[in-house]
Amino acid sequence: MKPRHKRVAIIAGGLAALGSAAYFVLNAFESNLVFFFSPSQVAAGEAPKNRTFRIGGLVKEGSVKRDSMTVSFVVTDTAKELPVSYTGILPDLFKEGKGVVAQGKFDAAGKFSATEVLAKHDENYMPPEAKAALDQAQVQKTIKSLK
Repeated sequence: MKPRHKRVAIIAGGLAALGSAAYFVLNAFESNLVFFFSPSQVAAGEAPKNRTFRIGGLVKEGSVKRDSMTVSFVVTDTAKELPVSYTGILPDLFKEGKGVVAQGKFDAAGKFSATEVLAKHDENYMPPEAKAALDQAQVQKTIKSLK
């Protein structure tokens, strides 16, 4: 084999290795990617049906129901509501009327089944996505009430 052919073969092999490595990294990244949606976006059908995603908003007053380790509550962005079911120990800061982000997916019955629940850590903090969703829902609600 001529040196020129060896060089071409090494370059082609290196590019193939680099391409397959990039494919595996991007595939792993995509499978671990979790998107955030507000209850209004979920109601509009923007949320994935068979993938894990995050839902954020406020815990509706009077909606928390406990049954041993299973807790059911409603997440709202003041425009739409989404019932959530979670089995496990809730964070200490989880309260009605406070901000929450739940990660999970829809179960067979169409109810959001959370695998993880996060509560805001102090009175001044809310995830930027949740704050933007609440503000947008409030604007939509105000526009509808003016019509």
